[in-house]
Amino acid sequence: MRCSMLLLNKLISYDQGIISKFPVVLKELKNGSVSVHDLYNRMIKKMSGISEFIDTLDCLYELGKIEFDEEEEVLRYAV
Repeated sequence: MRCSMLLLNKLISYDQGIISKFPVVLKELKNGSVSVHDLYNRMIKKMSGISEFIDTLDCLYELGKIEFDEEEEVLRYAV
């Protein structure tokens, strides 16, 4: 799993790791499906940049917490 190096360890605190961004993104997606672009616009002030945003989405997807609907081109919370 590519995101394992971005999670907590002895050198990376909770606030510095992307795991702290998981609840922020999941809360947004619990309100309903949203396009990646719109989600990024909502998260821009809560992330350190596009890389952190993409890494967060990658990890949530790999963990089965979010899914991407290719037909509607939206992300949604995986129930």
